[in-house]
Amino acid sequence: MFGINFVKFDAMTHVIQFSNGQIKREGKGLSFYYYGPTTSITAIPMGSKDIQFIFRETTHDFQKIAIQGQVTYFIKDPKQLSEVLDFTLVNKQYKDDNFEKINQRLNNEAQAATSKFIQQLDLKSAIRSAKEIGEQIERGLTKSDAIAHLGVEVINVDVIAVSPTPEMAKALETETKEALQKEADQAIYERRNFAVEQERRIKESELNTEIAVQEKGKQIQEKKAQIKIKEQENERKIRETKIEADVSIENSKTKLTEMRVANMKKEADAKGYLLEKTLSPYKAFDWKMLMAMNAKGMDAKDNIAFAFRELAENADKIEHLNISPDLLQTLLQKK
Repeated sequence: MFGINFVKFDAMTHVIQFSNGQIKREGKGLSFYYYGPTTSITAIPMGSKDIQFIFRETTHDFQKIAIQGQVTYFIKDPKQLSEVLDFTLVNKQYKDDNFEKINQRLNNEAQAATSKFIQQLDLKSAIRSAKEIGEQIERGLTKSDAIAHLGVEVINVDVIAVSPTPEMAKALETETKEALQKEADQAIYERRNFAVEQERRIKESELNTEIAVQEKGKQIQEKKAQIKIKEQENERKIRETKIEADVSIENSKTKLTEMRVANMKKEADAKGYLLEKTLSPYKAFDWKMLMAMNAKGMDAKDNIAFAFRELAENADKIEHLNISPDLLQTLLQKK
């Protein structure tokens, strides 16, 4: 009514009200009345925004790759952005192409930042360098004067995929399959080789154990033999000691016997000497006289015996001698 209007903005929109070429109001989430014919309003949404990018580059080995990712940014200086791009409200509506321009500039700067880096890599290195490519893009956007003049700040850069052409992808897939198969074969070989090596170690351990057991058995046999030899040596010493004891006893017995014989000999000598001394007075006597002196205790048989003795002593003088059986029987009869 009469050119006076009311407008209200949310808390995520930075608003600048110009009146007669001068800034009258500036801030976020403003609401106010204004006079339409002399007022111009700039409204810039302040929230963070994500843009998708995909561009193609050529690697050092002349292979085409597609880099796909996302850039997250926010408007750091809305006043500076309003001086570069026109965010003036027309019939209370935003101009949609402003953010398309920002997105295009960010895409261009991202591609420029990564182009030289990709050209230094071969295909395989580039495919494996998604993180490094993202860091390269983020550094390029941060240092870019064009982005700084826009008044925006990059929050994060994510490289989602680095993809070769379909033909090259198939070739790489085949190569990778062959490499994986080769690695699998190598793993099988190593596993079998490891199993053989383990089996060899087990057999070697068993042989070493058997050798150790045999060696231990040999040591036990040698020890038993030594013990047996020692026992036999002890038994020999015991036998020798016993023999020495027996010899000593026999020597003692011999000495005792010799002493007894000597004593008996001395005793016999003594008795002989006594007998000799006793009988020596009778040596000079004739036996016949002695018999006659002892005739009291003699009988007829004794006399006949003496007669026979006389006959025997004079046998060389006798030619014939007759003795009757009755006489002999009488002589042989006991008293």
